[in-house]
Amino acid sequence: MSLYEIEVLNNKGQPVSLKEYEGKVLLIVNTATGCGFTPQYEGLENLYEKYHEQGFEILDFPCNQFFHQAPGSDEEIHQFCTLKYNTKFPRFKKIEVNGKNESPLYTFLKSQKKGNIKWNFTKFLINREGEVIARFAPTDKPEKFAKDIEALL
Repeated sequence: MSLYEIEVLNNKGQPVSLKEYEGKVLLIVNTATGCGFTPQYEGLENLYEKYHEQGFEILDFPCNQFFHQAPGSDEEIHQFCTLKYNTKFPRFKKIEVNGKNESPLYTFLKSQKKGNIKWNFTKFLINREGEVIARFAPTDKPEKFAKDIEALL
């Protein structure tokens, strides 16, 4: 299976084929609005603003699996992120990243860079060919891997 064969749901519940992102450099992140790492939204938005015009996208997947740190509806999460952090990158429907109900997207990502997701704000960097190039821990701040993004652009 290829990344571009996977379909996800946007935050309105409508299907989106990841084929729409073919040829772009992607950063896929499982997020939460009530997590100690939530302020990373600011760094993520800075990366998005800096590199978006060069073909960079951040795909935000809220996840409530870790101590219910992403409460609220998809709309409430979207409003929180846009109002508090002024995020403009695409946000998708809340998902599970581990276990029997995990998203096929995360099954794919974890097959490329091994291991369960341990916490929110785990980040996967994808090149323009849809290959998972790197996996960054929740503690890795977005500024830390700006050079990795630049290298792919």
